[in-house]
Amino acid sequence: MITSREFAELSVADVAGACGESSIAVVPVGAIEQHGPHLPLVTDALVAEAAARAAVAERGEELDLWLLPTLSYGRSVEHVWAAGTLSLSTATFAAVLDDIGRSVAAAGFRRIAFVNGHGGNISEIQTALRDIRHRHGLLTFAANTFVPVEKDESFAETEQGLGIHGGAMETSLMLHLRPELVDMSAARTRVPSSMNENRHVRFGGSVAFGWLSDDFGPDGYLGDPTRATPEAGKRGFTALVDVLGDQLAEVSRFDFANYQ
Repeated sequence: MITSREFAELSVADVAGACGESSIAVVPVGAIEQHGPHLPLVTDALVAEAAARAAVAERGEELDLWLLPTLSYGRSVEHVWAAGTLSLSTATFAAVLDDIGRSVAAAGFRRIAFVNGHGGNISEIQTALRDIRHRHGLLTFAANTFVPVEKDESFAETEQGLGIHGGAMETSLMLHLRPELVDMSAARTRVPSSMNENRHVRFGGSVAFGWLSDDFGPDGYLGDPTRATPEAGKRGFTALVDVLGDQLAEVSRFDFANYQ
C-alpha cells in the first residue's frame, strides 16, 4: 500500500500504478557551497528540499505530486575559491539534469518541475528544460525558491536589494528551519550600496556582469544577516510554500495544446 508521496519509497511494482500522465516529478536542486561564516554549506539544498517537501505534503494528493530525492550538488563556480564548496562542472550538471529527465520519462511521468535553491543554477536549468523537452518529450518547468521571499520588504531599507547571498532573508529562513546551524555571532553587514548608483551595471540592471562571491570581500556573502530573525524566516517560508503550491497547480494544468 502506497502511503507516501516520496518517489524513492515506492517499490518497482508501485511505480507503474503510481506515476502516470497526471503526475508531476518534483525535484529539489540546491548546492553545497560557502555561505559566509554564519551559514552552513547546505543552505541552498536544505531550503529547496524543505520547501518542496512542504508543498508536496500540502498539495501532493490534489496535484499528483511526487517528491524525488534532492540533487544537492549544483554549479557553484562563483564559490569554488572557498574550502567546502562542492561544485559540478557545467557539462556534468547538464548531463545529470538530462539523465534525471530521461529516467523520469521512463518511469511514466509527463511533467517534471525542478525546485531550485541556488542562483548559480538558473541558466543551466533553463537550458536543461529545453533539452529535456526535446530529447525526452517531457513538459519541463523550474521554480526558484528565492523569488517569493525576495518580495518581502522587511529588509529593503538596509539591504537595498543586495541581500542576494547569505543575507537577511536567507539567514532568517535558516533560523526558522535549522537554527542550530546558524552562527549569528559571525554575522556582519556586507552591503555594497554604491553599486546601486550604477544605472545599468548592477544586480538586476540591463547589463549583466560576471562575478565571484569574493569579489565583494573575503567573507563571500552579500546582505545584512544581522537583521535576520526566526519570525521573518517563518513568514518567508510560509509565503514560499504557498507560492510554490500555486506554481505547481499551474504546472499541472499547463499544456501546449491549450495554446495552439
